[in-house]
Amino acid sequence: KGMQAPEKAKITLNAMKMLDPHWLKPNSIETERIITVLDETVVQLELSSLIPCIIDSLDRFADVLGPEITNNLMEHQKLSNEIEHLLSSSEEEDIMRAEEQRGCLCLLEQRLKCSVRDVLRCLLANPSLCWALKYEALVRESPAEVFIKAFKEFRNFMFERLLTSPTEEEEKIRFLEDISLQIQKNTEAIMALQTELAAAIRTREEEIHKKDNVIKDLKSSMQDLTTDCKAAIQSIKEEGEKQQEGELEASQERCARLQQDVHQLEEQLNALVLEHRASELALLKRKRRMETEIVNWIQKYDEHMEEKQAEYEEVHAAYTEEKNQLSLLMEKHAVLLQEYSQIEEERRKQEEKKEQELKELNTLSLAATRIQAFWKGYLVRSLYSSKLKKKKGKGKGKGKGKGKKTKK
Repeated sequence: KGMQAPEKAKITLNAMKMLDPHWLKPNSIETERIITVLDETVVQLELSSLIPCIIDSLDRFADVLGPEITNNLMEHQKLSNEIEHLLSSSEEEDIMRAEEQRGCLCLLEQRLKCSVRDVLRCLLANPSLCWALKYEALVRESPAEVFIKAFKEFRNFMFERLLTSPTEEEEKIRFLEDISLQIQKNTEAIMALQTELAAAIRTREEEIHKKDNVIKDLKSSMQDLTTDCKAAIQSIKEEGEKQQEGELEASQERCARLQQDVHQLEEQLNALVLEHRASELALLKRKRRMETEIVNWIQKYDEHMEEKQAEYEEVHAAYTEEKNQLSLLMEKHAVLLQEYSQIEEERRKQEEKKEQELKELNTLSLAATRIQAFWKGYLVRSLYSSKLKKKKGKGKGKGKGKGKKTKK
C-alpha cells in the first residue's frame, strides 16, 4: 500500500498535467511557430476589433496615433461607408445591376482588407501605442468579443492537441473513463444515501406525528387547566370584591376622621398664621429701624473714610516728598561717602608714608650711631696703637746699645 500511494499520486499528477494546458510545453519548432501565429492572430483580432471605436473617437486619439495611422483610418472609414451605402442601395434597385454591384462590392472588400492590413501593420510597428489603445478603447462590439473569445478557445485547443502525444491521449482517455466510472460509483452511493435519507425522514416524520399527538394531549390538559384556573380566578375575584367593599367602608370612616383632623389643623393653622403675622409686623418694624440705623452708620462710615482718605492722601504726599528728599540725601551721602573713602585712603597713604619715613629715619640714626661708635673706636685704637709703637721703639734702641758694648 505504501508503494501504491506514490504511484497513484504520480498518475494523478500526470493526468492533471494532461487536462491542464498550462503544464504543457512546446516540444518542437513547428509547434512553437503554429502557436506564435495563433497568438499574433489573437493580437491582430483584438486590434482590428478596436478600429471602429478608435474611428468614432478619432479626434481624441489623433495626437497619439500620428498622421500616417490617422490617414489610414480615415481611408478605412471611407471604404466602410461606401460598402454600407452599396449594400443598402443593392436592396432597393433591380436585379439587372446586381452583378455590377457584386463586382464593385468585391473590389471594395479587397480594398477594405488591404486598408485593415495597413492599419494593423502601422499599429504593430509601435507596441507601446497598441498597449495604450487597449487601455483607452476598452469598448468592443459584442460579436467581435464573442469571436475573439472563441478564437482564443480554438488556440488553447490547438495548443493542447499539438502538445499531446498519442500515448498521453490514451492516458487522458483512460483517466477520463476512470473519472466517469468514479462518478457513476459516486452517483450510486448518492442514490443509496438518498434512500437512507428518505427512510430517516419518514421515521422522523413518524416521531414528529407521535410528538404532535402528545402535544394535542397536552393542549387538551392545558385547556382543562385553564377552565379550572378561570373558576379559581372567579372565586378569587368575588372574595376580593367582598374584601374591597369592607376595606372601602373602613377607608371612608378613616377619611371622615382624617377630614375632621384636617379641619382642626386648619383652625390651628389660621390661629398660628394670625399670631405669626403680628410677630412678622413687629419684626418688619424692627427691620426697618435697623435698616435706617445701618444707613446712618454707613453714611458715618463713608464720612469717616473720606476724612481718613484725605488724611491718607496728605500723609502719602508728605511721604512721597520725604522719600524724594531721602533719595536726594542718599545720593549726596553716596557722593560724600565716596569722598570720605578717598580722604581716608589718602590719610592711610600719608600715615604709611610717615611710618616709612620714620622707619628710614630710625634706621639712619641707628646706622649713624653705629658709624660714630665705630669711628670713635677706630680713633681710640689708632691712638693707642701709635702709642704702643712709640714705646716699643724706645725699648729696642736701648737694648741695641748694650749689646755693642759687650762685644767690644
